[in-house]
Order: sequence, then structure tokens, then C-alpha cells
Amino acid sequence: MSKPVALITGGASGIGLALTQHLLGQGWKVVIADINDRAGIELAKELGPDALFHHANVSIYKDQTAMFRKAFNWGGNRLDFFAANAGIDDRQDMHMRGDTTDENGDPKQLDLTTMDVNLTAVIQGCWIYKHYARRNAEPGGKIVITSSVGGLYASPVNPQYCTSKYALVGLTRCIGPPFLENENIIVNAICPALIMTALCPPEIRDMFPKEQLTPMSTALSAYDRFLDDGRLTGKVAELSIEKVIMREQVEFATENQKWQMVDALKIWRQTY
Repeated sequence: MSKPVALITGGASGIGLALTQHLLGQGWKVVIADINDRAGIELAKELGPDALFHHANVSIYKDQTAMFRKAFNWGGNRLDFFAANAGIDDRQDMHMRGDTTDENGDPKQLDLTTMDVNLTAVIQGCWIYKHYARRNAEPGGKIVITSSVGGLYASPVNPQYCTSKYALVGLTRCIGPPFLENENIIVNAICPALIMTALCPPEIRDMFPKEQLTPMSTALSAYDRFLDDGRLTGKVAELSIEKVIMREQVEFATENQKWQMVDALKIWRQTY
């Protein structure tokens, strides 16, 4: 029987690397998708024949389609798991002071690369994965999206990052149940508190109290839970130090709001 196959974006460092090593230890084959060629190539050599590095900038759609095609073909026409993990912090400070105008006196365009990588690429990734999950011998698969504790609480320092991570929580809850019902694909998300990875600025690493850090083992525990239980979908796991906390959406403020978002679905489906 062939080994299960995973595609992990941002797989050459941080949570992605830890997940890669974890899955390899459990008998998976893993495609490491990353923009860091040097690290990725060295890792693939180090990790052995069940690991493959593929260069991909997830903000470029052609890169995404190529990485999924490569993973599916290399895996023997199967792709069991997509970890939508690649992410970056804000590329431009929205709170910056001073002159931000161009030669015409208009505001310069804000750099939205963070939104392209953290949100748009994940939406596209889920869309592309559905295509390949349908082609598995047993149609279906699993997706885990890396959101953040910044997707549950306000984070004024990195507003684009925070906004994108909030949106990923919403995406998970919106597509999780119908993806399972219609495609046999489960979709869940993790929301880690600070895990010390390369995304964290060096000066923060020195200042942050060690007792306030969430260990990588907590993230891996959440992944295992979602991979082992094929019934969980549309779920959001908040990670805080050693705790994995399943977070439900806010309660409906009124019965009318509940009707609008639950009972009225049959009306909307007649249009869409």
C-alpha cells in the first residue's frame, strides 16, 4: 500500500518544518513547498527519499498549480493532506508617520503582500486542492490552515497580518461543513499563540518571556487531532502554551440573526 502524501507550504522552517519531520516519522511522504531554495534543497537531502522540495511562491497562482501537480504526481496520484501554512507579517506599517505621498501628492499604494500570501493564497490553495482530492483513489482529503491567535484577538502592531488571520478563521468555518458534505474534504484551522520561529523578529526572541511561549509540540498535537478524526470540520483550535482549545463562533445575538445565518441558507442556495 502506498504511503499517504502531504503538501506543506512554508515547509522549510518553523511550524511547517516541524510538521514535515513529524509526518515523515509517521510514515508519510511530504512535499516541502517554500521560497527558500537553499534550505529546502538541503532539507530534502537530509530528510531522505520520502521528502521532496518544490520551489513555490504561494502568492503566484501558477506556482501554486505547479506545486499541487508536482505533489500529486510524485505521490503516485494521491494527495491526502494540504497544510496551508505559509505566512508572513506586515510588509509595511499602516501606522507609519511622515510623508507617504507620491510625486502627485496622492497617498502611495499600501503594500498588501501580506494579504496575498496569508489569505488569497490560502483561498486559492483550498480551491486547487479540491481538484486533486477529487482525483484520489478514494475521493476526499484533509486541509489544515495555519491561522493565529491574532485571528481571534486584536493585534494592532500587525493589522494586515491580524486581518488575514481573522479571515482564515472565517474561511475555515464557511467551507468546512460543505467541503465535507460535498467533497469528503475536512477543513480545520489552528490558531497558535507565539511559537518561536523565524517569523519572529530577533529582538523579540531575546525579550519574550520563555514561560509565555507555546511549544511546537502543542501545534503538532492539534495537527494529529485533525488528521486522526475525519469527523471534525470547520473547527478552530486555539493553541495556548500546552492547551489545545476548540473555539466556537460567537453566540447569535438574537433569534433573528440565527435565522439569517442558519435557516435562511435554503433560500440563498436557491440563488447560488
